[in-house]
Amino acid sequence: MKFLPRLLNRGIRVGRLRVTGPAGEVHTFGQGGDAPEVAIRITDPAFDWRIFLNPELNAGEAYMDGALTFEKGDVYDLLTLFYRNRRRFDLTPKQIFWKRLARRGKRMVMGATPEAAKRNASHHYDIGNDLYRLMLDRDMQYSCGYWPEGVATLEDAQTAKKRRIAAKLALEPGQRVLDIGCGWGGMALYLAAAADVEVVGVTLAEEQLAIARARAEAAGLADRVRFELMDYRAVTETFDRVVSVGMLEHVGSAKLGAYFLAVRDRLGPDGVALIHAITTKAPPGGTSPFLRKYIFPGGYAPAMSETLAAIEHSGLWTLDVEIWRLHYALTIREWRARFAAVRDDLPERYDERFKRMWEFYLAAVEGVFRFSTSSVMQLQLGRELDSVPVTRGYIAEAEARYAAREPDFLPGLLASTDRSRVAGPSAP
Repeated sequence: MKFLPRLLNRGIRVGRLRVTGPAGEVHTFGQGGDAPEVAIRITDPAFDWRIFLNPELNAGEAYMDGALTFEKGDVYDLLTLFYRNRRRFDLTPKQIFWKRLARRGKRMVMGATPEAAKRNASHHYDIGNDLYRLMLDRDMQYSCGYWPEGVATLEDAQTAKKRRIAAKLALEPGQRVLDIGCGWGGMALYLAAAADVEVVGVTLAEEQLAIARARAEAAGLADRVRFELMDYRAVTETFDRVVSVGMLEHVGSAKLGAYFLAVRDRLGPDGVALIHAITTKAPPGGTSPFLRKYIFPGGYAPAMSETLAAIEHSGLWTLDVEIWRLHYALTIREWRARFAAVRDDLPERYDERFKRMWEFYLAAVEGVFRFSTSSVMQLQLGRELDSVPVTRGYIAEAEARYAAREPDFLPGLLASTDRSRVAGPSAP
């Protein structure tokens, strides 16, 4: 190996990495300290120059293909080691080149048509419900949980997230709510049960739709919660409230303005929207090449600056902004642990290459939220300046009110997930 030792010798200072090359040669990098000690073996001679060209994508593919294996530690330890030393790697010419290229090209590719959006959603969410049932909490919440003091389990963190969103929506009984990107239906069902509102949820993933509809029937909420296979741009009704959790990341940079115009147009007078999405403290950039190719084609987590700029052109008021730091790292840590626990018991259609791909994905995104620039934002938007009270006290009051009601309805909502197992296909 020629290029890789040179790159690692310059980049690894904290922690220690031992690399055994294709010919049996051994290289050691780093000085120990507060970072993992990892030992890997490389069996593909081409890895030396491929990793130099596009480190993240080619490292992920090497792990997926079995060309990168571990003699000490695991893929999360390796990525943690790199995140802890990331500033030295960020200064390499190749890293700078790829970052600039991603930023220049993102506006040409980040704006999916409705047809492309459906293909992208199907790529990730229609891979079979079995995996998500095993990895996620019982309510199948595939977004960041909320971890205030005293919350210790994934289930409680996801309930706390739904409770907080419901509180920020300032709901009144009988109101109508649009859930853009409703997933498997958990948020819509919670809002209907907790606040006595009507909800319309839209998704582009057929397997999610089947589960969501079955859950509404099983929970006895089909008269108040309706789920549709529909692009949000095709919705024409108006609503008192709009909620969107984990959907903004699928809109695309070029479509942010159109998205917030659509949110505005779906809101009636005094309407309020709550947008929950991944963001970054960095300037607008591009999606990780590994995530773009294998996990979220068309996905892009917008920077705060471009998100707020898009909102400014919509005419909506930004009523409140809350940044959740480290909450997603805590959530993904739980997903990784659950995936690892069921890895060897997954159905045969999830082959070894898929399992390695998923391990790399989960490890990488946890690292981004724990060590790098990503976080989660909650944006509360309104048609009018006084759409919600002028101080935040009403949020805590509503959270306490919903928490007191949860023992009456939450067990039934969670049981609806179990009863929905018979609904829809579970394999592509």
